[in-house]
Amino acid sequence: MGRTCAIILAAGKGKRMGASINKQYLNMKDKPVLYYTLDAFSKCKLIDEIIIVSSEKEIDYCRAEVVEKYGIEKISKIVVGGSERQHSVYNGLMAVKDVDIVLIHDGARPFVDNIIIENGIKYASEFGASACGVSPKDTIKVRDDEGFSVETPDRNMLFSVQTPQCFKYDLILHCHKKLQQEGMSVTDDTMVVERYGHRVYLYEGSYNNIKITTPEDLVVGEKILCLLTDQ
Repeated sequence: MGRTCAIILAAGKGKRMGASINKQYLNMKDKPVLYYTLDAFSKCKLIDEIIIVSSEKEIDYCRAEVVEKYGIEKISKIVVGGSERQHSVYNGLMAVKDVDIVLIHDGARPFVDNIIIENGIKYASEFGASACGVSPKDTIKVRDDEGFSVETPDRNMLFSVQTPQCFKYDLILHCHKKLQQEGMSVTDDTMVVERYGHRVYLYEGSYNNIKITTPEDLVVGEKILCLLTDQ
């Protein structure tokens, strides 16, 4: 297997959190959310390199208060993010050198585990693109413009996608370059490769692998962290 790189997206503004600092720098059990995310990838033996994508004004803070403070290894670069998520991913991809597999992960998703990371690498190597996720627990409805239910999809066919989303590097870079040229907008990277005719293998993630987005998520995150550290 060739070299692997994790791109950790930490440039989001996190407006829904309503905090004075970006959500990935909020503390859970006295350490920032981003610490737990980086620690998981740093400790994975299959990860060779980590690139952090940060807002320009927070690069020094990220380096001093997370990477250096906690001695996180494998960080090769901290690059400036873009105005939207897809631009941040593109900037991260352009900073990658001599890598076969790249994993794109939300900095505010701190409970990713080693099995999820290793499976993502394995399936990306085999299929070119993979993403973890879980089956929704609730029945999902399709709602029309007037607020009425118009369809109930088969829950067994639905999949709530998480990160990391993992790709052969040449594939995801090529697709992102085409996306840039077309000026299209996407909300995640599976959409990028799917747009250009590539299938994405979906594999099992974890219900613990939540994204810290709202104040309620921080409360849930504290509970998950307590459960994981007590094991």
